[in-house]
Amino acid sequence: MFVVSQDLEVFVHNHPTLGSDGNFHYDYVFPKSGMYRVLGDFYPDGATPQLIAKSLIVPGQAPKPVALARDYSPKDAENLEVELATEPQQPISGAKTQLMFRVKPGDGLEKYLGAWGHMLVASADLIDMIHEHPFIADGGPQVQFNVVFPRAKSYRVWVQFQRKGVVNTAHFDIRVKELGK
Repeated sequence: MFVVSQDLEVFVHNHPTLGSDGNFHYDYVFPKSGMYRVLGDFYPDGATPQLIAKSLIVPGQAPKPVALARDYSPKDAENLEVELATEPQQPISGAKTQLMFRVKPGDGLEKYLGAWGHMLVASADLIDMIHEHPFIADGGPQVQFNVVFPRAKSYRVWVQFQRKGVVNTAHFDIRVKELGK
């Protein structure tokens, strides 16, 4: 489950618990007013993976719209630094983009929620949301995700890596263009 605020400042990734009533539960206090997108990502037994996104409105003064500029600068997380490079350097909507992350230091990496990393891609308007696990990862400092951005827009990309028992979250902003523009 993911929770993202419309100003892209609030990001939560966690697993809800299955209650005795057959429903999933997660206790959360929204930190401020505005619109939030809640994304459920699940894989039912005997079925295909499912994504369900819902919008929730917390009453009060909504935050101002967000304008994202390209930001690939290295990010300091809890106990590591994360760097990003993309191939192609200018992502194109509808085409595969490789997002290659390098973590420093590269020792002590552990699987988090069953994977070497997690990535959530959200368009600035929160219409497009994509959850991915690494395409290439082996516990070393290089981790590659592949994504096809659906539209020419600005996107915020959150990545999470666990190192020595600590979950590290970093975000980058990517501008995606249309082919030929």
